[in-house]
Amino acid sequence: MPVSSTPQSPGPVTVVTGAGSGIGRAAAVELAARGHRLVLAGRRADALAETAALCDGPDPISVPTDVRDGASIDALFAATTDAHGRVDVLFNNAGVTGPGGPPDEIDPAAWSDAVATNLTGCFLCARAAFGVMRRQDPRGGRIINNGSIAAHTPRPGTIAYSATKHAITGLTKSLALDGRAYDIACGQIDIGNAATDMIRAVADVGALQPDGTIRQEPTFDPAHVGEAVVYMACLPLSANVQSLTVMATKMPFVGRG
Repeated sequence: MPVSSTPQSPGPVTVVTGAGSGIGRAAAVELAARGHRLVLAGRRADALAETAALCDGPDPISVPTDVRDGASIDALFAATTDAHGRVDVLFNNAGVTGPGGPPDEIDPAAWSDAVATNLTGCFLCARAAFGVMRRQDPRGGRIINNGSIAAHTPRPGTIAYSATKHAITGLTKSLALDGRAYDIACGQIDIGNAATDMIRAVADVGALQPDGTIRQEPTFDPAHVGEAVVYMACLPLSANVQSLTVMATKMPFVGRG
């Protein structure tokens, strides 16, 4: 007698912002390998296509998106629900390093751009996802915000980046609290020195330390961040990782360096 097979249910619908490179790309590859139906968002269509080509799983949808633009975000989530009917996970990852230097030398326009991308963009994406998750059937979902080691301890000369990442912690906690009534979980992943293009100079040239010296710092494979995002994303909604830190073991963060 032939063995009957039970059709597998389709994987979770997962939106990844900043998916064209770095952490977003690493997370997308790992999520796709576990059957997530991905919607890849980022500013550059060519970079999103490169990420999609690396994903071994259900064919991703790529939606060029500027997280600073509310209409662009609305279009992203409309495309997601048009294609899949729901949103199960948002990896709120898009971000920029912002301007560097002493506070009195920071251009206010550059400050505003960092806030618009790292904080307001994160809120707008969470807002759109929350609205879908709250009303869909089955109800609920999960939002994972990319914080940073800088959400806890800043580097010298990074006031814009550090301020926005500290604010992400408050955003995450508020989303987690407000989401309880609607079965929406929210957690934060804080990353230290993953070997992406954004952090390459830390390993190659070195980074400014609090004592004024420039020192090279260890990095680690961003695939491990992708694996951590998968762990957070694949939990049942009855469980949540509120905060997770993944970092290069020997980076100067714990203690005094």
